Amino acid sequence: MRDTGSQNFGVIRLSTQEQLGELVLAVARDRDREAFARLFDHFGPRLHAYLLRLGSDAGSAEEILQDVMTTLWTKAHLFDPTKSSLATWLYRIARNRRIDTLRRDRLDFFDPMDAPEIAAEDEGADRRIDMQVREDRIRGSLEGLPEEQLSLVRMAFFDDLSHSEIAEKTGLPLGTVKSRIRLAFTKLRRSLEANGVIDAG
Repeated sequence: MRDTGSQNFGVIRLSTQEQLGELVLAVARDRDREAFARLFDHFGPRLHAYLLRLGSDAGSAEEILQDVMTTLWTKAHLFDPTKSSLATWLYRIARNRRIDTLRRDRLDFFDPMDAPEIAAEDEGADRRIDMQVREDRIRGSLEGLPEEQLSLVRMAFFDDLSHSEIAEKTGLPLGTVKSRIRLAFTKLRRSLEANGVIDAG
């Protein structure tokens, strides 16, 4: 078995498909950390810039980049140089991860602030009473959320903060912010459906 230590990789220039292939082979076969580090140094900035060009914010781009490089480390043996270049493989993974993230975050969320606008043309007493009941139910659904979820929902929808801004403000990891808001949406929607505020989809 040939040596794949840092003394060999130190002279490799990451400029050809063959050289990149040698590095990914070392990761797949020997779990070579030096090879992985060089691949990370080469592709990390490029993938991050690519994700920003696709429209990801800096926090999401970093999160997706870490996921892509983790995939490279754990699944390097799945790379087939006869089907695509290593760059194409990694960029495809990055694009798919971004699509998955967008789908996960695209939540069908009923905005409580829209409730007063429903059928505004009819301001009769019955209508106003009905509106008040709906608002009370929405408020009750919100108050039924755990405080750690409710505070994040308020920051996201009432203070209009992005997930990254909320993470920075609260000191929570970005992934935690996203998962808590997602969980809050799920609970809130179920409660609104149960109370007849919105139709169950």
